[in-house]
Amino acid sequence: MASHIVLVTAAADLRVRCNPDATASALMGDALRHDMSRHGHARFAARELASTDATISAPTRNDGPEYLMNLSIGTPPVAFPAIIDTGSNVIMAQCAPCGGFDTAPLYNPSSSSTFSDRPCDSSLRVGFCDAADGGAANDTTPGWAFFTMAMETFAFGSTSGDDQEVPVAGMAFGCVNDSSGGWGSASGMVGLGRGNLSLVKQLGASRFSYCLTAFHDGNSTSTLRMGPSAAIDDTSAQSTPFVPNPNLGTLSTHYYLNLTGISVGDKSMSIPADAFSLSADGSSGGLIIDSGLTTTTLVDVAYQQVRAEIVPRPVWSCASTRPRIDDMVLPAESYMYLSSGSEWCLRMNNASAEDGSVLGNYQQQNIHFLFDL
Repeated sequence: MASHIVLVTAAADLRVRCNPDATASALMGDALRHDMSRHGHARFAARELASTDATISAPTRNDGPEYLMNLSIGTPPVAFPAIIDTGSNVIMAQCAPCGGFDTAPLYNPSSSSTFSDRPCDSSLRVGFCDAADGGAANDTTPGWAFFTMAMETFAFGSTSGDDQEVPVAGMAFGCVNDSSGGWGSASGMVGLGRGNLSLVKQLGASRFSYCLTAFHDGNSTSTLRMGPSAAIDDTSAQSTPFVPNPNLGTLSTHYYLNLTGISVGDKSMSIPADAFSLSADGSSGGLIIDSGLTTTTLVDVAYQQVRAEIVPRPVWSCASTRPRIDDMVLPAESYMYLSSGSEWCLRMNNASAEDGSVLGNYQQQNIHFLFDL
């Protein structure tokens, strides 16, 4: 059976910012700068680590440009709020005693009895392992990080209804000593991509689901579920198959979708039929769904039409009107935001045909997604 993604739209009423002093436009600016840096992050892959189909859960919430899931790391366990990232394939943790990070709590591997590192010549070696073990980092390269490949015990929420955490030993992760970008209040990142070092593959999960809460609501929580408990019983749910990528490299670990068109209100955009198509060799184009990227990016030929239809204004495409996009049936608050000047602004960017398009987390809010692998 082909792999599918299933989605259900949900009501969105809460609009409470996680930082009461931050304006929506300031939050959007921060998110845009984050996305520009995030777009350059590398993807990783290594050997198969999957075990039996696991059943776990984790509370999730919005934290500025990212959505975080709560889990624990080490023995004894310490809290580990991590970025949910379907566009990445590794688990990364900020490690003490090194500095250079923001406000998040740091995990100290020397305080854990279950930590063990892995040398660069081990079977867990990945692309940046040389730099992690003492090589020189290029500060002009977007998204670099110094880290050591290691193994550790992670603990997740149970789906049995009790409050007991489920420990999983021998999880491979990157113990980050320094990186080029800020992590905010996150202690790390959990990759949910198709790569062999992602949480999905390491747990051997056949499916996972999440419903991202409203972007400006840092108080409400939802639950990420992985394994048999990840299910959607709603009869109104829609599904679409993933688009396979023939490329055997890291691009094949993304979740590609078959976007066939966009309408604004009742008007369908005259976008070329192949605008969102993946190239024959899988090296360019296509549309991926990425929970770790805030802003949806559309190939320029599509973006220019959408922006022109909403309002012919440059940069942030601000308007005092509230149009609707009726394709995946997105409410206005999932692609517009209210600026400090009380103008509605388009929350999308353009991209080259080679880079392709991305469905970011701002457009995913308040929709229940099930990734059936």
